[in-house]
Amino acid sequence: MDEILKKRRTLQETMNFMAALSAGIEPILGRGASSMTMSAGRSLGRKFSEGAKQTDDLMEAIAEVRRILMQNHCLWGFEPFKPASQSAMIMKNEQGQSQIQLVFRDCMIRQALFRFGHPQQGSLCNMMYGFFAGALESIMGKKATLEIKHAGENACLKVLSVDG
Repeated sequence: MDEILKKRRTLQETMNFMAALSAGIEPILGRGASSMTMSAGRSLGRKFSEGAKQTDDLMEAIAEVRRILMQNHCLWGFEPFKPASQSAMIMKNEQGQSQIQLVFRDCMIRQALFRFGHPQQGSLCNMMYGFFAGALESIMGKKATLEIKHAGENACLKVLSVDG
């Protein structure tokens, strides 16, 4: 347990640096900062998932992304969420994409942003959205996006969309 805490502290220090860096580049690059970090995250997600188990099952793919994150010492706690008003965990949207809501609770990015008073939904959040989408694309072989539905102090709710 001490080893995990030590690794987490090291990672948290790095995340604090990244939060400061993202806050600095956003005013300079403007909207381009989010596109740049999304692309970088997507590339990293694809790289991390090169040897991952391939599947067409969305729930299995999500579990594989979790495994990849843990394997690479990324502590990013998330879980599928089904609102009471929704009939199934995975729904189809008007474009025929499969959609699932995910709750992200233990997020080092959110913690780092709050520590420095930076707002959520900026370039650093986009980097992690890109990572998640890139990893899922490698695992499923389909285009994926992760969009924020709600950014909160204790958790964020996101919608994962995967092409049919």
